[in-house]
Amino acid sequence: MSEPQLSRNALGKLVLTDASGQMHENVVPVRAFPIAAPDSGISLVSADGHELLWFEHVNDVPAHMRALLQEELRNREFLPEIHRIKRVSTFASPSTWQVETNRGDATLLLKGEDDIRRIGDTTLMISDAHGVQFLIRDLKKLDKHSRKMLDRFL
Repeated sequence: MSEPQLSRNALGKLVLTDASGQMHENVVPVRAFPIAAPDSGISLVSADGHELLWFEHVNDVPAHMRALLQEELRNREFLPEIHRIKRVSTFASPSTWQVETNRGDATLLLKGEDDIRRIGDTTLMISDAHGVQFLIRDLKKLDKHSRKMLDRFL
């Protein structure tokens, strides 16, 4: 038995060669807790949804696989973090928000207050009308102006 190997095929999909030498095409990395603990609980799942490998922590992933795994996770997970709320069109729903994120400025359309979900004490997930998820990791770190605007929707 050898150590598992991770590579990309000609189509750019991940291929896992497990310890017994069996190849699994189109594997997908999945985080168990993508928001609360993004570096803990990472699984490699087969195309039909079966778990092939489990890692308690990203540091448990063998070094020769880690960069490829992290690259794939970054490509699959589009979750902009809101750093500042610049402007809100109205404090009634629907409303258009101008926000500053870790991926640049963005505009989101909030259909209703139900599209703002609490995840833990200080974390919020905001779903816009187009299905894009925005994250506010820590409410306490938002500036006063942003918190004041957000409070009107909570």
